[in-house]
Amino acid sequence: MNAGVNARFDFTAEVPPADQLGAVHFVAIGGSGMSGVARLFLARGIAVSGSDRVDSTTLRELEAEGARVFVGHDATHVEGAGTLVVSSAVPESNPELAAARAVGLRVLHRAQGIAALLHGRDAIAVAGANGKTTTSAMTTVALQAAGADPAYVVGAPLAGTGTNAAPGGTDGPVVVEADESDGSFLVYRPLVAVVTNVQPDHLDFYGDVDAVERAYADFARTIRPGGLLVTNADDAGALRLAERARDEGVRVVTWGRGGADVLVSNARGEGMTTRASLTWTRTLGSVVEGTSVELVLPVPGLHSIDNATGAVLAATAGLGLELGPVLQGLEAFPGAHRRFERVGAAGGVEVVDDYAHNAPKVAAVLQAARSAAAGRRLVVAFQPHLFSRTRDFAEGFAGGLAGADVLVLLPVYGARETQEDFPEVTSGMLAQLVRGAAGETQVQVVDDLASAPQVLRDLVRPGDLVVTVGAGDVTTVGPRLLELLGEGEA
Repeated sequence: MNAGVNARFDFTAEVPPADQLGAVHFVAIGGSGMSGVARLFLARGIAVSGSDRVDSTTLRELEAEGARVFVGHDATHVEGAGTLVVSSAVPESNPELAAARAVGLRVLHRAQGIAALLHGRDAIAVAGANGKTTTSAMTTVALQAAGADPAYVVGAPLAGTGTNAAPGGTDGPVVVEADESDGSFLVYRPLVAVVTNVQPDHLDFYGDVDAVERAYADFARTIRPGGLLVTNADDAGALRLAERARDEGVRVVTWGRGGADVLVSNARGEGMTTRASLTWTRTLGSVVEGTSVELVLPVPGLHSIDNATGAVLAATAGLGLELGPVLQGLEAFPGAHRRFERVGAAGGVEVVDDYAHNAPKVAAVLQAARSAAAGRRLVVAFQPHLFSRTRDFAEGFAGGLAGADVLVLLPVYGARETQEDFPEVTSGMLAQLVRGAAGETQVQVVDDLASAPQVLRDLVRPGDLVVTVGAGDVTTVGPRLLELLGEGEA
């Protein structure tokens, strides 16, 4: 495989409109990503079927909405389908995918399935190493507040709706979270592309940072003629992208602390609220040069300002919507699942959960947590995700995690990788780096996920803020910790 090239799918090829796909079968339809896309097809009146390894509430919900669902994977499940939709995680050995290939059935990646729904609609595609889920969610909420009635497909359920996908109005815009991890973000052909940042990640696919930056340049080239690239001038990679895109004739709008079209100043956190001033240095869409407003967000972390400013510019400079309703929508932003999401409180201890899994995201979450803690002790349980990522960015992880008062490190969540291939990469290795970066942080390594809640129970004390962090199954730790703390109250 060539670095940064997906050998299984051609994301540069045109995708037929959804109504030309026939009945659509989804492999692993119960997953959060697949189920959302399946719901959009159902909303279009297209026949949908799908299978998953185990039964779930999601499968039963889809069945009630009109899908034909199967528990388990079998070649017979694709009979009658005109198109098969899979994700990169589905191997070619899957019996349903193998059967589809054998008879020449059209096979689309999940992203191509979304692209089939975009024909005739204006799309806002949000990409970036960090912040794309929250920015996508914020953009959706901003458009809703401005009356645009968008469809959306994002990486996590919106707290306000409980779902990560909805069809919106018939002619409204579509907000799509564009995933760079497998190159699939090249498929959408958006009217507006928002790039939160361009940083090295998914090097197991791209190989090196140069390949990552080339991929984002290719993404910018997929913007429709007359469309817009919105990006962050404070991020070196994104700034290079903006300069290259401008040279190639793409309309570009930037935000940043200096030398940008929209200047961000006086950013500060106040507990769970974050504020900043935004000033337009030129007229963009509905907002005239010299306009200055306060952006207020009900979520912590200075990185939230960047996410929200990208959403503001997508809505106003990209779609021409009025600034006032957009800001009002963001001021009431309800959050997204596993993005600094409050799990609960017991025994005087508050627990928050976050999906952060690369080094800059972890550092941003720790900074947000420190603001939210507002003087309280900060206890962090971190589960590294992927052995290769932990190895490649170990010092970056350590620098961010050193912001905790107490740190509990879980074993590395390997996902598609195995410990045997990376014998030297362990949470113990990361613990040594954290101890070297911060003499004040209390660090403890646990042997397995199951023991983490009790370890935390023994470490925490009333008044603490506990944040569980990672893209694996660390999300189960917070609820169990609360149970243990609740038992102590009884």
